[in-house]
Amino acid sequence: MLHYILKRMILMIPTLFLILLINFIIVQIAPGGPVEQAIQQIQNAQGLGVNVNNSNTLGELAQYEGARGLSPEMIEKIKAQYGFDQPAYERFWIMLKGYLTLDFGTSFFKDKTVVQLLYEKLPVTLSLGIWSTFLIYMIAISLGISKAKKKGLLFDRATSLLLAISYAVPSFVFAIVLVVFFAGGSYWQWFPLQGLVSENFEHLSFIGKVKDYLWHMCLPIISMVLGSFAALTYLTKYSFVEELNKPYVLTARSKGLNENQILFRHVFRNAILIVVAALPETLVGIFFVGNLFIEIIFNLDGVGLLGFEAITQRDYPVIFGTLFLFTFFGLILRLIGDVLYHWIDPRIDFESRGGR
Repeated sequence: MLHYILKRMILMIPTLFLILLINFIIVQIAPGGPVEQAIQQIQNAQGLGVNVNNSNTLGELAQYEGARGLSPEMIEKIKAQYGFDQPAYERFWIMLKGYLTLDFGTSFFKDKTVVQLLYEKLPVTLSLGIWSTFLIYMIAISLGISKAKKKGLLFDRATSLLLAISYAVPSFVFAIVLVVFFAGGSYWQWFPLQGLVSENFEHLSFIGKVKDYLWHMCLPIISMVLGSFAALTYLTKYSFVEELNKPYVLTARSKGLNENQILFRHVFRNAILIVVAALPETLVGIFFVGNLFIEIIFNLDGVGLLGFEAITQRDYPVIFGTLFLFTFFGLILRLIGDVLYHWIDPRIDFESRGGR
C-alpha cells in the first residue's frame, strides 16, 4: 500500500500541472481581463483626485490622464504593471517557478500575497467544512442505517418526507429562512448575522471564546447540514439494504447472531465502502461549493467567497491560487479515500489492480 500511496503522490504533480495549464490557457483567451478592467476604470475616471482602487500607480495615471483618454504609453504601463507585457508562455513559466516555492504571487486588487489571503480566509472555510461534514456524516450514516433496518415501516416512511425536503431545498434557502426567523430578519434575533467571532473576541475568557465561536457558527452549519445530508442518507440506506439481503446475512442469522452483531460485525464493513467512495466528492462539495452562498448570506469571508470575487475581478493570481488549493485538496481526499477503502476491507488491493 505504501508503494501505491507514493505512486499516487508522484502522479499528482503532472495532474496539477495539466490542470493549471488548461485553466491558464482558458483564462488568457477569456475577454475582460485585469488590463481591460483597469483601462475601463481609468476611462471612467474624471478630473483630479480620482480614487482608483487597483493601486497607487493606476490612481496617479487616472489623475493626470483619466479625463483625456488613454495614450498608448499609458496602456503599456498598465500591461507592465500586471505582467502582460511578457508573452503568455513566460508568464506561465514564472508562475510555475513560484509555485515550486509555494509563492502564488500577489493579488492584482487586494495588495496582498495570495498565500496571505488564503491564510486569512481558511479559518472560515475550515470551520464551516469540518463541523458540517462531521454532523452530516454522523446524522446521515445513523439515519441511513436505521432506515435500512426499518425499511417499509412507519419510521422509514416518516423520515423519507424529511429527506425529500432536504434533497429538494438548497442550503442557501435554509440559510435565508434561518436568518429571517432567528437572526433579526423578521422575528427573533437569537444569533448573530455576520462574522466568525464577535469584535470583543480577544477579551473573552477561553470558555467565552468557545461559546462565541459556536454561537456564530450555529446557523451557517445548520443550513449546510439541512441541505446536504439527504443524498448521503439515501446512499447509506440502500447500501445497507442491499447487504442485508445477501445470503451471508441469512447464514449469520441461522447461526444465532442477533441483528446488531450481524450489522456491525459483517454488514457494516461491506456497506460502508460505497459511502467512503463518495467521501472525496462530498468533502470538496461541502468545503468549496456549498460554502459559497453560506459565506455570502452570513457575511463570512472564506475561500469560497475569495475565489468568486477573484473570478469576477479577473484577479488571476488569486484564481490560480484557489484553483491549486481546490485541486490539491481534492487529490489528497481521493488518496485518503483509497487508504480508507483498504483499511476497512484489506481484501481491496489497489496496487495489484493498477489503481483506480
